[in-house]
Amino acid sequence: MNVTHSEKCCAFEAPVLDWVLPPILILEFMFGLMGNFVALGMFMFHMESWKPNSVYLAHLAVADSIVLFCLPFRADYYRRGKNWVYGDGPCRILLFLLAANRAAGIFFLTAVAVDRYFKIVRPRNRINQMGLGYALWVSLGLWGLIFLATGYLLANEHFFFNNNRTQCESFNICMGFSPLSTWHNTFYIVQFFLPAAIVAFCTIRITWQLKNRTLDKKGKIKRAVQFILAVALIFITCFFPSTISRVAVWVLKVWYNECEHFEEVNLAFYTTVCFTYFNSVLNPLVYYFSSPAFSGTFRKLVNKRIKTM
Repeated sequence: MNVTHSEKCCAFEAPVLDWVLPPILILEFMFGLMGNFVALGMFMFHMESWKPNSVYLAHLAVADSIVLFCLPFRADYYRRGKNWVYGDGPCRILLFLLAANRAAGIFFLTAVAVDRYFKIVRPRNRINQMGLGYALWVSLGLWGLIFLATGYLLANEHFFFNNNRTQCESFNICMGFSPLSTWHNTFYIVQFFLPAAIVAFCTIRITWQLKNRTLDKKGKIKRAVQFILAVALIFITCFFPSTISRVAVWVLKVWYNECEHFEEVNLAFYTTVCFTYFNSVLNPLVYYFSSPAFSGTFRKLVNKRIKTM
Protein backbone atom coordinates (compact mmCIF):
# COMPACT_ATOMS: atom_id res chain seq x y z
CA MET A 1 0.00 0.00 0.00
CA ASN A 2 1.27 3.50 -0.83
CA VAL A 3 0.08 7.07 -0.24
CA THR A 4 0.94 10.08 -2.41
CA HIS A 5 2.36 13.24 -0.86
CA SER A 6 0.58 15.96 -2.86
CA GLU A 7 -2.85 14.53 -2.25
CA LYS A 8 -3.85 11.79 0.12
CA CYS A 9 -4.65 9.01 -2.33
CA CYS A 10 -4.31 5.30 -1.82
CA ALA A 11 -2.52 2.80 -4.05
CA PHE A 12 -2.75 -0.88 -3.22
CA GLU A 13 -0.69 -3.85 -4.25
CA ALA A 14 -3.04 -6.56 -5.52
CA PRO A 15 -1.04 -9.44 -7.01
CA VAL A 16 -4.20 -11.57 -7.20
CA LEU A 17 -5.63 -9.14 -9.75
CA ASP A 18 -2.45 -9.22 -11.81
CA TRP A 19 -2.72 -12.96 -12.51
CA VAL A 20 -6.50 -13.54 -12.31
CA LEU A 21 -7.85 -10.66 -14.40
CA PRO A 22 -5.76 -10.95 -17.62
CA PRO A 23 -7.09 -14.40 -18.64
CA ILE A 24 -10.64 -13.38 -17.68
CA LEU A 25 -10.44 -10.21 -19.79
CA ILE A 26 -8.99 -12.11 -22.76
CA LEU A 27 -11.79 -14.70 -22.57
CA GLU A 28 -14.38 -11.90 -22.44
CA PHE A 29 -12.70 -10.33 -25.46
CA MET A 30 -12.75 -13.55 -27.49
CA PHE A 31 -16.30 -14.69 -26.73
CA GLY A 32 -17.72 -11.17 -26.75
CA LEU A 33 -16.14 -10.33 -30.09
CA MET A 34 -17.42 -13.53 -31.63
CA GLY A 35 -20.98 -13.01 -30.40
CA ASN A 36 -21.18 -9.33 -31.27
CA PHE A 37 -19.67 -9.72 -34.73
CA VAL A 38 -22.27 -12.39 -35.48
CA ALA A 39 -24.97 -10.04 -34.15
CA LEU A 40 -23.71 -7.12 -36.25
CA GLY A 41 -23.67 -9.34 -39.32
CA MET A 42 -27.24 -10.33 -38.58
CA PHE A 43 -28.34 -6.72 -38.15
CA MET A 44 -26.59 -5.53 -41.31
CA PHE A 45 -27.29 -8.35 -43.75
CA HIS A 46 -30.09 -10.58 -42.50
CA MET A 47 -32.70 -8.36 -40.82
CA GLU A 48 -35.72 -8.37 -43.12
CA SER A 49 -37.71 -5.89 -41.03
CA TRP A 50 -36.51 -3.32 -38.51
CA LYS A 51 -38.35 -2.29 -35.37
CA PRO A 52 -37.43 0.30 -32.69
CA ASN A 53 -35.99 -2.36 -30.37
CA SER A 54 -33.79 -3.56 -33.28
CA VAL A 55 -32.37 -0.04 -33.57
CA TYR A 56 -31.53 0.07 -29.84
CA LEU A 57 -29.94 -3.39 -29.94
CA ALA A 58 -27.88 -2.53 -33.03
CA HIS A 59 -26.46 0.52 -31.24
CA LEU A 60 -25.73 -1.67 -28.23
CA ALA A 61 -23.88 -4.18 -30.44
CA VAL A 62 -21.77 -1.39 -31.96
CA ALA A 63 -20.85 -0.07 -28.49
CA ASP A 64 -19.94 -3.56 -27.29
CA SER A 65 -17.82 -4.31 -30.35
CA ILE A 66 -15.83 -1.10 -29.93
CA VAL A 67 -15.14 -1.50 -26.22
CA LEU A 68 -14.12 -5.14 -26.57
CA PHE A 69 -10.94 -4.00 -28.31
CA CYS A 70 -10.01 -2.19 -25.08
CA LEU A 71 -9.92 -5.40 -23.06
CA PRO A 72 -6.59 -6.77 -24.40
CA PHE A 73 -4.94 -3.47 -23.40
CA ARG A 74 -6.53 -3.70 -19.99
CA ALA A 75 -5.35 -7.29 -19.66
CA ASP A 76 -1.80 -6.24 -20.59
CA TYR A 77 -2.01 -3.46 -18.01
CA TYR A 78 -2.77 -5.95 -15.25
CA ARG A 79 -0.23 -8.44 -16.59
CA ARG A 80 2.43 -5.77 -16.05
CA GLY A 81 1.34 -5.28 -12.44
CA LYS A 82 -0.92 -2.27 -13.15
CA ASN A 83 1.67 -0.47 -15.23
CA TRP A 84 0.39 1.51 -18.25
CA VAL A 85 3.02 1.83 -21.00
CA TYR A 86 0.98 3.32 -23.87
CA GLY A 87 0.98 7.00 -22.94
CA ASP A 88 -1.47 9.61 -21.73
CA GLY A 89 -3.74 9.86 -24.79
CA PRO A 90 -4.53 6.14 -25.07
CA CYS A 91 -5.14 6.03 -21.30
CA ARG A 92 -7.77 8.75 -21.58
CA ILE A 93 -9.42 7.10 -24.57
CA LEU A 94 -9.45 3.70 -22.87
CA LEU A 95 -11.08 4.96 -19.68
CA PHE A 96 -13.59 7.01 -21.68
CA LEU A 97 -14.59 4.01 -23.81
CA LEU A 98 -14.96 1.76 -20.76
CA ALA A 99 -17.15 4.32 -18.99
CA ALA A 100 -19.17 5.09 -22.13
CA ASN A 101 -19.76 1.40 -22.82
CA ARG A 102 -21.11 0.80 -19.33
CA ALA A 103 -23.50 3.72 -19.75
CA ALA A 104 -24.47 2.57 -23.26
CA GLY A 105 -25.10 -0.98 -22.04
CA ILE A 106 -27.38 0.29 -19.27
CA PHE A 107 -29.21 2.95 -21.30
CA PHE A 108 -29.91 0.88 -24.40
CA LEU A 109 -31.03 -2.15 -22.41
CA THR A 110 -33.37 0.20 -20.54
CA ALA A 111 -34.67 1.57 -23.85
CA VAL A 112 -35.36 -1.98 -25.02
CA ALA A 113 -37.22 -2.81 -21.79
CA VAL A 114 -39.33 0.36 -22.06
CA ASP A 115 -40.11 -0.41 -25.70
CA ARG A 116 -41.30 -3.90 -24.75
CA TYR A 117 -43.36 -2.43 -21.90
CA PHE A 118 -45.31 -0.12 -24.20
CA LYS A 119 -45.76 -2.82 -26.85
CA ILE A 120 -47.16 -5.39 -24.40
CA VAL A 121 -48.67 -3.49 -21.46
CA ARG A 122 -49.85 -0.33 -23.24
CA PRO A 123 -50.40 -1.37 -26.86
CA ARG A 124 -52.70 1.59 -27.61
CA ASN A 125 -50.20 4.24 -26.52
CA ARG A 126 -49.21 6.59 -29.35
CA ILE A 127 -45.53 5.82 -28.75
CA ASN A 128 -46.13 2.45 -30.41
CA GLN A 129 -47.13 4.24 -33.61
CA MET A 130 -43.81 6.02 -33.92
CA GLY A 131 -41.44 4.52 -36.45
CA LEU A 132 -37.73 3.96 -36.84
CA GLY A 133 -37.01 7.68 -37.08
CA TYR A 134 -38.22 8.08 -33.52
CA ALA A 135 -36.01 5.22 -32.33
CA LEU A 136 -33.04 6.73 -34.13
CA TRP A 137 -33.55 10.10 -32.44
CA VAL A 138 -33.84 8.38 -29.06
CA SER A 139 -30.57 6.55 -29.77
CA LEU A 140 -28.80 9.76 -30.78
CA GLY A 141 -30.12 11.44 -27.64
CA LEU A 142 -28.78 8.61 -25.49
CA TRP A 143 -25.37 8.85 -27.15
CA GLY A 144 -25.36 12.61 -26.52
CA LEU A 145 -26.18 12.05 -22.86
CA ILE A 146 -23.47 9.41 -22.58
CA PHE A 147 -20.84 11.73 -24.08
CA LEU A 148 -21.88 14.66 -21.87
CA ALA A 149 -21.71 12.45 -18.77
CA THR A 150 -18.38 10.71 -19.54
CA GLY A 151 -16.57 13.00 -21.99
CA TYR A 152 -14.67 14.73 -19.19
CA LEU A 153 -12.51 11.61 -18.97
CA LEU A 154 -10.90 12.71 -22.25
CA ALA A 155 -9.97 16.11 -20.82
CA ASN A 156 -7.94 15.06 -17.79
CA GLU A 157 -4.84 12.98 -17.09
CA HIS A 158 -5.52 9.85 -15.09
CA PHE A 159 -1.98 8.74 -14.29
CA PHE A 160 -1.15 7.66 -10.76
CA PHE A 161 2.52 6.92 -10.08
CA ASN A 162 3.27 4.14 -7.63
CA ASN A 163 6.54 2.21 -7.14
CA ASN A 164 7.95 3.13 -10.60
CA ARG A 165 4.71 2.07 -12.25
CA THR A 166 2.23 4.29 -14.07
CA GLN A 167 -1.30 3.38 -13.13
CA CYS A 168 -4.11 4.35 -15.51
CA GLU A 169 -7.25 4.57 -13.37
CA SER A 170 -10.32 6.76 -13.15
CA PHE A 171 -11.36 5.42 -9.72
CA ASN A 172 -8.38 6.18 -7.50
CA ILE A 173 -9.35 6.32 -3.84
CA CYS A 174 -8.48 9.82 -2.64
CA MET A 175 -9.58 11.33 0.65
CA GLY A 176 -12.12 14.13 0.48
CA PHE A 177 -14.80 14.83 -2.11
CA SER A 178 -13.53 16.84 -5.07
CA PRO A 179 -16.20 18.01 -7.58
CA LEU A 180 -14.88 15.82 -10.43
CA SER A 181 -14.52 12.74 -8.25
CA THR A 182 -17.96 13.31 -6.76
CA TRP A 183 -19.56 13.53 -10.21
CA HIS A 184 -17.66 10.46 -11.45
CA ASN A 185 -18.89 8.35 -8.56
CA THR A 186 -22.40 9.84 -8.53
CA PHE A 187 -22.97 9.10 -12.21
CA TYR A 188 -21.52 5.60 -11.84
CA ILE A 189 -24.04 4.82 -9.10
CA VAL A 190 -27.10 6.71 -10.36
CA GLN A 191 -26.75 5.37 -13.91
CA PHE A 192 -27.39 1.92 -12.47
CA PHE A 193 -30.08 2.43 -9.83
CA LEU A 194 -32.44 4.65 -11.83
CA PRO A 195 -32.46 2.47 -14.99
CA ALA A 196 -32.56 -0.66 -12.79
CA ALA A 197 -35.77 0.64 -11.18
CA ILE A 198 -37.23 1.23 -14.66
CA VAL A 199 -36.21 -2.24 -15.88
CA ALA A 200 -37.60 -3.85 -12.71
CA PHE A 201 -40.92 -2.02 -13.19
CA CYS A 202 -41.12 -3.05 -16.86
CA THR A 203 -40.22 -6.66 -16.04
CA ILE A 204 -42.86 -6.98 -13.33
CA ARG A 205 -45.58 -5.32 -15.40
CA ILE A 206 -44.82 -7.37 -18.52
CA THR A 207 -44.70 -10.64 -16.58
CA TRP A 208 -47.94 -9.79 -14.76
CA GLN A 209 -49.63 -8.78 -18.00
CA LEU A 210 -48.71 -12.02 -19.75
CA LYS A 211 -49.10 -14.54 -16.94
CA ASN A 212 -52.89 -14.94 -17.38
CA ARG A 213 -52.82 -15.25 -21.15
CA THR A 214 -53.49 -18.85 -22.12
CA LEU A 215 -53.56 -18.42 -25.89
CA ASP A 216 -49.95 -18.36 -27.01
CA LYS A 217 -49.57 -18.44 -30.77
CA LYS A 218 -46.12 -19.63 -31.82
CA GLY A 219 -44.78 -19.19 -28.27
CA LYS A 220 -44.86 -15.37 -28.42
CA ILE A 221 -45.70 -14.95 -24.74
CA LYS A 222 -42.93 -17.31 -23.67
CA ARG A 223 -40.47 -15.46 -25.91
CA ALA A 224 -41.51 -12.07 -24.56
CA VAL A 225 -40.99 -13.25 -20.98
CA GLN A 226 -37.62 -14.80 -21.83
CA PHE A 227 -36.57 -11.58 -23.52
CA ILE A 228 -37.37 -9.26 -20.63
CA LEU A 229 -35.91 -11.70 -18.09
CA ALA A 230 -32.67 -11.83 -20.12
CA VAL A 231 -32.48 -8.03 -19.92
CA ALA A 232 -33.08 -8.10 -16.16
CA LEU A 233 -30.51 -10.88 -15.67
CA ILE A 234 -27.81 -8.93 -17.48
CA PHE A 235 -28.59 -5.86 -15.38
CA ILE A 236 -28.20 -7.72 -12.10
CA THR A 237 -25.25 -9.90 -13.10
CA CYS A 238 -23.12 -7.31 -14.85
CA PHE A 239 -23.81 -3.95 -13.22
CA PHE A 240 -24.98 -4.56 -9.66
CA PRO A 241 -21.76 -5.95 -8.06
CA SER A 242 -19.45 -3.08 -9.08
CA THR A 243 -22.11 -0.50 -8.19
CA ILE A 244 -22.47 -1.87 -4.66
CA SER A 245 -18.70 -1.96 -4.16
CA ARG A 246 -18.52 1.69 -5.30
CA VAL A 247 -21.24 2.62 -2.82
CA ALA A 248 -19.17 0.89 -0.14
CA VAL A 249 -16.18 3.10 -1.01
CA TRP A 250 -18.29 6.21 -0.56
CA VAL A 251 -19.68 5.02 2.77
CA LEU A 252 -16.19 4.23 4.05
CA LYS A 253 -14.93 7.68 2.98
CA VAL A 254 -17.52 9.25 5.27
CA TRP A 255 -16.24 7.25 8.24
CA TYR A 256 -12.50 6.89 7.60
CA ASN A 257 -9.59 8.79 6.09
CA GLU A 258 -6.88 6.12 6.37
CA CYS A 259 -5.97 3.91 3.42
CA GLU A 260 -5.91 0.69 5.45
CA HIS A 261 -9.71 0.75 5.63
CA PHE A 262 -10.10 0.70 1.83
CA GLU A 263 -7.89 -2.16 0.70
CA GLU A 264 -10.54 -4.89 0.68
CA VAL A 265 -13.27 -2.77 -0.93
CA ASN A 266 -10.79 -1.58 -3.58
CA LEU A 267 -10.01 -5.22 -4.42
CA ALA A 268 -13.73 -5.98 -4.56
CA PHE A 269 -14.38 -3.08 -6.92
CA TYR A 270 -11.73 -3.98 -9.49
CA THR A 271 -12.78 -7.62 -9.35
CA THR A 272 -16.47 -6.85 -9.90
CA VAL A 273 -15.71 -4.38 -12.70
CA CYS A 274 -14.94 -7.44 -14.83
CA PHE A 275 -18.63 -8.34 -14.58
CA THR A 276 -19.38 -5.01 -16.26
CA TYR A 277 -17.31 -6.04 -19.27
CA PHE A 278 -19.12 -9.39 -19.22
CA ASN A 279 -22.29 -7.63 -20.44
CA SER A 280 -20.69 -7.51 -23.89
CA VAL A 281 -20.58 -11.31 -23.82
CA LEU A 282 -24.16 -11.75 -22.57
CA ASN A 283 -25.87 -9.13 -24.74
CA PRO A 284 -26.11 -11.48 -27.75
CA LEU A 285 -28.59 -13.48 -25.62
CA VAL A 286 -30.83 -10.41 -25.67
CA TYR A 287 -30.50 -10.19 -29.44
CA TYR A 288 -31.42 -13.87 -29.78
CA PHE A 289 -34.63 -13.48 -27.77
CA SER A 290 -35.47 -10.07 -29.24
CA SER A 291 -37.57 -11.38 -32.13
CA PRO A 292 -38.46 -14.61 -33.95
CA ALA A 293 -36.89 -13.18 -37.10
CA PHE A 294 -33.48 -12.79 -35.42
CA SER A 295 -33.43 -16.20 -33.70
CA GLY A 296 -34.94 -17.98 -36.70
CA THR A 297 -32.42 -16.52 -39.11
CA PHE A 298 -29.60 -17.32 -36.69
CA ARG A 299 -30.68 -20.98 -36.46
CA LYS A 300 -30.89 -21.21 -40.25
CA LEU A 301 -27.37 -19.84 -40.63
CA VAL A 302 -26.02 -22.23 -37.99
CA ASN A 303 -27.72 -25.24 -39.61
CA LYS A 304 -26.43 -24.19 -43.01
CA ARG A 305 -22.93 -23.84 -41.60
CA ILE A 306 -23.12 -27.28 -39.95
CA LYS A 307 -24.23 -28.92 -43.20
CA THR A 308 -21.30 -27.46 -45.10
CA MET A 309 -18.75 -28.72 -42.58
